[in-house]
Amino acid sequence: MDTILTVNGGSSSLKCGLYTYREDGLHCLYHLKLGNLLGDTARFDIMDEEDAPLEHIDLDFARLDPEQRHEAALQHILDWLDEHLSEVNLIATGHRIVHGGDRYSQPIRITSTEIEQLQQYIPLAPLHQPYNLKLVEACAKLAPEIPMVGCFDTMFHSQQPRLEKIYAIPRDLTEGGVHKYGFHGLSYDYIQHQLVAQGLGGLNTVVCHLGAGSSMCAIKNGISIASSMGFTAVDGLPMGTRCGNIDPGVILYLMQEKQMDLSALEKLIYKESGWLGVSGISSDMITLHQDGSAEAEEAINLFAYRISLELGRLSAALEGLEQIVFTGGVGENDSDLRKRVLDRCRWLGVSLDDAANRDNAGRIHAEGSAVQVRVIPTNEEAMIAQRVSEVLG
Repeated sequence: MDTILTVNGGSSSLKCGLYTYREDGLHCLYHLKLGNLLGDTARFDIMDEEDAPLEHIDLDFARLDPEQRHEAALQHILDWLDEHLSEVNLIATGHRIVHGGDRYSQPIRITSTEIEQLQQYIPLAPLHQPYNLKLVEACAKLAPEIPMVGCFDTMFHSQQPRLEKIYAIPRDLTEGGVHKYGFHGLSYDYIQHQLVAQGLGGLNTVVCHLGAGSSMCAIKNGISIASSMGFTAVDGLPMGTRCGNIDPGVILYLMQEKQMDLSALEKLIYKESGWLGVSGISSDMITLHQDGSAEAEEAINLFAYRISLELGRLSAALEGLEQIVFTGGVGENDSDLRKRVLDRCRWLGVSLDDAANRDNAGRIHAEGSAVQVRVIPTNEEAMIAQRVSEVLG
């Protein structure tokens, strides 16, 4: 049985999906996740294609150097597959890579030369790119005979118009690569495929990918024409720990008046801000809802307010809004946040079906709404597997 293993790594986690071919296309056999990679005990969870738990294993990582842990996590997954699925023939691994710069607008077969090129983009995505590449290098070491395919979060946005991408800075800096790239592209690509399958792919659509990392994307005729994230994935909406849009003068002020160096500033804007910074409580949206304090409420309201503002900007980019899609962990499950956002968007012609929204239904707009509103679960791993299959031919 030929299979494709998708590899999606973060700083302390590794998510994989095992996909095989059936008559009607690719199907997921298993989801495999290792969490808490930086702790003493890593959690290894195996789920079926519907995410129902099958097995849980605690792994002792206490003696491992942090630099070894992603490779060790991948080795555990490969060992589990060998032990439990002897009929599996792994024909490729597909890797989520956050940043492809201007060079990569399509999935690629990864070589050592490509790895060197992709390392140059680490400063543009410091929270994700290093760990994406660690896992590429681990696959090359542990399974050198298996082709690797890279799929980029930036590639869905590569056709955005120049006026959306450039900043008002000297032209030589722009031409040198200092411009907007956009992220979460694998998620947007998947959502667009789902809309096409439902006969809705041609509508002027804003997709809201909301979670600890959040962004929004305007899609016209199936193509990304504008997005909330910019040069890096810290731009745009306030997120779990990332600040989102901020006046560059604030950074200059913190450097000059508070003597904050680059390391302190990076920690501030990536790890100490967003919902955590505003609330002083947590970077987890469920925790903020449960807390009920004025500070938690302000963090939630700020998030909703900024989403509604961005909906206005992206609607202008589309020259008319016909559809909104919520996705991501928060977007798919937080009916209260969706209501807060959409209540501010009545001027766009949005009318919400409150009961459908509370039930997290697939369609949550009311009859007669000028704008359709949907909730569609995303699946980046499925999109990676599909793109790998296309590259393999």
